[in-house]
Amino acid sequence: MTVPLPHPVTREPFDSPVAPATGWPGDPGSTTTSVASSPRAVERLAAGCASVEELAEVVSVCRACPRLVAWREQVASEKRAAYAEEPYWGRPAPSFGDPDPRVLIVGLAPAAHGANRTGRMFTGDRSGDWLYAALHRVGFANQPRSVAAGDGLVLTGIRITATAHCAPPDNKPSTIEKRTCAPWLDRELDLTSSVQVIVALGGIGWEATLSAARRLGWQVPRPKPRFGHEAMAHLTRPDGRVVTLLGSYHVSQQNTFTRRLTEPMLDAVLRTARELAN
Repeated sequence: MTVPLPHPVTREPFDSPVAPATGWPGDPGSTTTSVASSPRAVERLAAGCASVEELAEVVSVCRACPRLVAWREQVASEKRAAYAEEPYWGRPAPSFGDPDPRVLIVGLAPAAHGANRTGRMFTGDRSGDWLYAALHRVGFANQPRSVAAGDGLVLTGIRITATAHCAPPDNKPSTIEKRTCAPWLDRELDLTSSVQVIVALGGIGWEATLSAARRLGWQVPRPKPRFGHEAMAHLTRPDGRVVTLLGSYHVSQQNTFTRRLTEPMLDAVLRTARELAN
């Protein structure tokens, strides 16, 4: 058991990792939430979720990937020196944003000292700083910064999810881990039937979205659409509704520092998504 430390916003004390139902802002988990401890359990629990809120609840306590569980909790215990006096979430980061979105962002995975610390997708690192500032400029977010759960940030018309919900070593979930987490993404796509545009951040997000679409019986163009910045593909749900898949270079420090991705480039993709979803 770690020494409780003050939350960066509320100043309430928490252990690291944070236990469900202990008062962490926005924590969807409870002491009675079903815990997925195997790939088969992930499939069963995902299929049984009737809303994105219920999905976020079961995702937030998942323990199906032993390597990822061990890593996220090790990071939460050891911490980075800059955050030594803060509690670490240390659990899967559930999807975040509007529960009835027109646009869905699909990223890769939480950062060890980002979402794994703050409990919110793309929050607590430079990648998140870039993304939320852009979402604010384009009109999806009510404020330009995302500090930690409980800071008042609200997204309207857009939701953020990922191909993997736990922070992986070296930012690289294994093939098996991505496969284990895939039912969460599948169910997210099923439950967000209002989505008209999916923005894939990076090639992994693009491939994961196409794979999920196929598993769900959506029509995917052939030959397979290739990823690229501002690449576009049209996917058709079984009910005939068309969803536009948009590609964007990932907001990783490698891409932003080298200017492979600039603020105007990211804004342009998000503005296109907003226009297509209106």
